[in-house]
Amino acid sequence: MEINSQSFSQATTGNTAAAGSSAKAISSDFETFLKMLTVQMQNQDPLNPVDSSDYAVQLATFSGVEQQAKTNSLLEGLAEIMGASGMAQMAAWVGKEARAPANGYFNGDPITIAPNPVSIADNAQIIVSNADGVEVERFDVPISADPFVWTGIDANGYPRETGLYSIEIESYGNGELLARDPVDVYSNITEVRSQAGETILILRGGVAISSNQVSALRDPSLVSQ
Repeated sequence: MEINSQSFSQATTGNTAAAGSSAKAISSDFETFLKMLTVQMQNQDPLNPVDSSDYAVQLATFSGVEQQAKTNSLLEGLAEIMGASGMAQMAAWVGKEARAPANGYFNGDPITIAPNPVSIADNAQIIVSNADGVEVERFDVPISADPFVWTGIDANGYPRETGLYSIEIESYGNGELLARDPVDVYSNITEVRSQAGETILILRGGVAISSNQVSALRDPSLVSQ
């Protein structure tokens, strides 16, 4: 669901309607209970009437259930409204670049990556694989977490095919592989969605990530490649 003022308004209106429907159901149940209680009183054995304390217990029990149902309904509505509000705020992220461990989309434009080699490593290599999982490029990088640009240009000077590429880093120590980890990539955010109570970001190329995976956010217009 793309976020805008209309969708947020629809979300809050829907929550209000749901809460109203729940309240009507509770009211109907209470009226039914009162009718049943009245019939019970009218048809009780006059020689062995029901103790008034039993009626009090029944009323108190139903009242407790009624209040709990109302509370649950209000909490559910509040949670949904807060979720919609959070999404409305995150709509401002659309158009920004998010840094996250996700596949990068290459269409001729360089991709900024942020490696994080193992601190004790003495050598590190970046491995780039295409959408089929085939390794297409491997090169050494400094032992540093500073971002740098992957141009996507092959050995013959031609840009690689348009598509998604996974980028990983291998950290070595004394010639032995210490770790192979995904690399954070800066990708443009194209959409914000709500899915199963979680805020999902859609990145360029259709990659979907949780908003919790984002470790940095930047304005691409203020970044020079």
